[in-house]
Amino acid sequence: MNRDQVYTSMSMTNLAQPDVTIFLDYAGVIRRAALSPAIPAEVLDTWVGRPWTDTVESFGSESLQSLVDDARDLGVSAFRQVNQIFPSGMRLPIEYTAVRLGEDAGLIAIGRSLQAVTELQSRLVEAQQTMERDYWKLREVETRYRLLFGSSSDAVILLRVNGLAIQDLNPAASRVLGRPTGGPRSLVGKDFAGELLDSERDVFHAMLQRLADQGSAPGILLHLGAQRATWMVRASRLASEAGSLYLLQLTATQAVSASEQPVDGELTDVLIERLPDGFVVTDRDGLIRWVNPAFLDLVQMPSSSGVMQQSLGRWLDRPGADVGVLLATIARLGVVRPFLTRLRGELGAETEVELSAAGDLDNEPTSIGILFRDVGRRLPRRDNDERLGGRLAALTGRIGKGPLRALVEEAVSVLEQHYIEEALDITRGNRTATADLLGLSRQSLYVKLKRYGMDQDTSTDPGYRA
Repeated sequence: MNRDQVYTSMSMTNLAQPDVTIFLDYAGVIRRAALSPAIPAEVLDTWVGRPWTDTVESFGSESLQSLVDDARDLGVSAFRQVNQIFPSGMRLPIEYTAVRLGEDAGLIAIGRSLQAVTELQSRLVEAQQTMERDYWKLREVETRYRLLFGSSSDAVILLRVNGLAIQDLNPAASRVLGRPTGGPRSLVGKDFAGELLDSERDVFHAMLQRLADQGSAPGILLHLGAQRATWMVRASRLASEAGSLYLLQLTATQAVSASEQPVDGELTDVLIERLPDGFVVTDRDGLIRWVNPAFLDLVQMPSSSGVMQQSLGRWLDRPGADVGVLLATIARLGVVRPFLTRLRGELGAETEVELSAAGDLDNEPTSIGILFRDVGRRLPRRDNDERLGGRLAALTGRIGKGPLRALVEEAVSVLEQHYIEEALDITRGNRTATADLLGLSRQSLYVKLKRYGMDQDTSTDPGYRA
């Protein structure tokens, strides 16, 4: 078979799909060359008559000469990798092997492009280098974390979410828990709940439950260590390779010790009794267990004996509805923010009150404290109602003279100005108290006063800051 027949046969069968096919004489001089469609069009006529070794980078010429010698002497050569230089100047890594065709047909060299492999190898090297850099960065961060964690004066404890076992703690936390000699490692793996008083475990679990439900939870007081010192404990949640963890921060507090609680409890009772606002303690079913004199005045009862073990709904304007909402909200959230309702006295008097409440636990509390504040003095006077009605009536007459959006914005401005005027009247012009009453920041109130031309005396207000 001559070389033309070989070339034709390879073209027909597309054997091994070579990217470069070169026909050589026994001296290694190129007689003919062809490319596959995988390589952009190149004119290879300039290779004809040149030594094959002249078409590659210099460090690969010896490999090609060895390939030619092996194919001529042995009939087939091993694979060699070189950087092939094409007539256009393009350079590609090519892996060649050569076969002797027999008689005077010379040699045929076929090559496969290694560009994809080279790119993959480069990417692998870059990925390995990136991983190495990330590893050392992680080690650096971990080292800094360990230094800060160990040297911090604040007690910090990491708990596993499942089981509340101690995952890690710093020396300060070890001292809090009464293990200064054994070190932090002696506590790792132990159940943190076992370090708590029996009476405080439910409070601790309620805090974690609220953290899981709402993403945050207020701190609680716990008595820890052999001396049962009082610590403010705050919890947050974080992710780690070991799974989700609770991070507990323990802050020393001057809270009352257990031996002092009775004295402070008596003092608290005295202070609550002297409050001008009504205060009631009920059980989870809404039955009254304790009241102060101000509440008795609101419901027109001469003594507390007449209200004990009675349902609070007896004196609310909507028996059952307000109490049901109140108890359901307390059971779910632990607190009720201020909202308006009405108390009806035994002698027929009705009082507008602002109600707020809190339970002794975040979930399913056993005792509920409820504060009633008489807000009748805050209610708008009739002449002010008539003035507001006149302003809104004027807006009604403008229907059809402007877009709805403009009318709504003007109505909102009228209402906003009206309530600011009423609040200023209630607080006798005190801007700071007015902002608190309206639920605004002082700066927001000053902006609104300026907008409505009511800021003449703002600079003299004690709460004003330019």
